[in-house]
Amino acid sequence: MKVFGFAGYSGTGKTTLIEQLIPRFVARGLRVSLIKHAHHAFDIDKPGKDSYRHREAGAGEVLITSEQRWVLMHELRGEAEPDLATQLSRMSPCDLVLVEGYKHASIPKLEIHRPATGKPLLHPADADIVAVACDAPVTTSLPVLDLNDYDAIVAYLVALLNLDDRSRTASEPPP
Repeated sequence: MKVFGFAGYSGTGKTTLIEQLIPRFVARGLRVSLIKHAHHAFDIDKPGKDSYRHREAGAGEVLITSEQRWVLMHELRGEAEPDLATQLSRMSPCDLVLVEGYKHASIPKLEIHRPATGKPLLHPADADIVAVACDAPVTTSLPVLDLNDYDAIVAYLVALLNLDDRSRTASEPPP
């Protein structure tokens, strides 16, 4: 599995960008998964639902399944938060795992930057950032991609991560 991250300050559009990139990767025949790191308490369950009640009663894990999807919720209950490598080991095989968050993880990343936010670039302090996607001109020695040109960003990442061979169907001969 190839792993690629997205880094940027809150409000720069990381989620929106990833939402636009995923269907473009999928259209190339790639199987894509995502890990989203949240910096705050979150809950995907709803009070009153059976699964919520079971978790609140003390179950360490609750797996909910249907004919359309399944989800496994694991309560840490005071345990340390697993690192990215541990979470990646739990993922089903795929071609590409996109990572939003885990800003300090040692994986290649695209910095999402909007000068209008008034925030500085992250990449001078993060050697794992390989390019910057921006909505305005920016001075950097790294490649700069137009934040609104989703096809160009996908093409850049496909080339960078050597995903071209995975985008061909089994019946197509190599180039």
